[in-house]
Amino acid sequence: MASAPVRVRFCPSPTGNPHVGLVRTALFNWAYARHTGGTFVFRIEDTDAARDSEESYEQLLDSMRWLGFDWDEGPAAFDSASGASGGPHAPYRQSQRMDLYKDIAQKLLDGGHAYRCYCTTTELEERREAARAAGKPSGYDGHCRELTAEQVEAYEAQGREPIVRFRMPDETITFTDLVRGELTFTPENVPDYGIVRANGAPLYTLVNPVDDALMEITHVLRGEDLLSSTPRQIALYKALIELGIAQQIPSFGHLPYVMGEGNKKLSKRDPQSSLNLYRERGFLPEGLLNYLSLLGWSLSADRDVFTIDEMVAAFDVADVNPNPARFDLKKCEAINADHIRMLDVKEFAERCAPWLKAPFAPWAPENFDEAKWQAIAPHAQSRLKVLSEITDNVDFLFLPEPVLDEASWTKAMKEGSDALLRTAREKLQAADWTSPDSLKEAVLAAGEAHGLKLGKAQAPVRVAVTGRTVGLPLFESLEILGEEKTLARIDAALARLAA
Repeated sequence: MASAPVRVRFCPSPTGNPHVGLVRTALFNWAYARHTGGTFVFRIEDTDAARDSEESYEQLLDSMRWLGFDWDEGPAAFDSASGASGGPHAPYRQSQRMDLYKDIAQKLLDGGHAYRCYCTTTELEERREAARAAGKPSGYDGHCRELTAEQVEAYEAQGREPIVRFRMPDETITFTDLVRGELTFTPENVPDYGIVRANGAPLYTLVNPVDDALMEITHVLRGEDLLSSTPRQIALYKALIELGIAQQIPSFGHLPYVMGEGNKKLSKRDPQSSLNLYRERGFLPEGLLNYLSLLGWSLSADRDVFTIDEMVAAFDVADVNPNPARFDLKKCEAINADHIRMLDVKEFAERCAPWLKAPFAPWAPENFDEAKWQAIAPHAQSRLKVLSEITDNVDFLFLPEPVLDEASWTKAMKEGSDALLRTAREKLQAADWTSPDSLKEAVLAAGEAHGLKLGKAQAPVRVAVTGRTVGLPLFESLEILGEEKTLARIDAALARLAA
């Protein structure tokens, strides 16, 4: 019998900015769907009105599009911001499915799979404390499991508003995790749990597996932090199958933690976790995704840099490593730099465009010269780790004067630098300005005249012209800047030295 087509889902809550751990989960789900020719369902879990926001929802949609995660079913078409629902299981926002959850909760009650619990918070905590003191499990003790009609009447006469609890079966639950292998949970460690609040609002513990069942999800790939809820969901799936609501129990794969500083789980509060930070710094989506894929998976033992297509072709959730993965920003930047260098130079120039305009660019719009940018772009491409670094690399071309780094000035302008600059100016003025090699020969000759090798000779010239000791290839930069501006900046440096 052929297995059912793979259907996976990514179901974030629209609270705050998306973080990289969430992106890694989306990536593994999307890659698995594309690898298997399956379906990628994008669902929004927005039942927490106090924390969810429409702004965060729009950010999620925008982030998914930026990352290139085209979804097959979801709250809006992938290539459109229309917000129109798309897919056979619409709507894909949980806030629009409340009547459905209410109906299923009632069916669970009617079928004996759930019951109303009238325990107060104080009573629950007192009993938990007593259980802990006695060395027993401190989960819910089943107090309201078998209430008589008289007990229910008495509680309701007191004005108590019940929650709805799911009735866990008194049996061991074993399943094979796609990442971690066979796992077993005994009944004393998985007590009855709430699925509907006292105000009638459904909880995540109900809506998440109900939506997975109704949307026919075959594989649930999610974070390790949700592993403890899996036996509860498996029991709920069995009840839903019995009621004719679900067709199957999905396969589960729990992805490893992403660790931050101090080997602590990377949280939304950690600055380095925000996806927006990486977008603003100019990470390429393909570079960031390449690195995130390495947090728990690898293409091969000796290869860290690859395209998203290569990942999709090779990705299998069975190959995910269950051990925690540590986020290393330096490695992330290095892999992004590799992807920048892999771009066609024309595309590189286009990707840099946002940083060459306001508000990122420090120069006036009228001072930007497209021809100079196109000329310098090939030389800049190999120097960047992130696209936002482009402004500091090319600002000398478009600002009236270079941004002078005082530390660079002190380092380069040693005793005798004025004499060297005067000689260099003379040699450059006589050079061929259509040839970087000719400009190099001019500075080399100036250095030889003062007993200096090229490296020592070009440092004062570079700082005079660009303001920094480190930057793009000097002689190509001088050619693109032009003779007039180059000589004027050397004159300005000489004047400063004289002062």
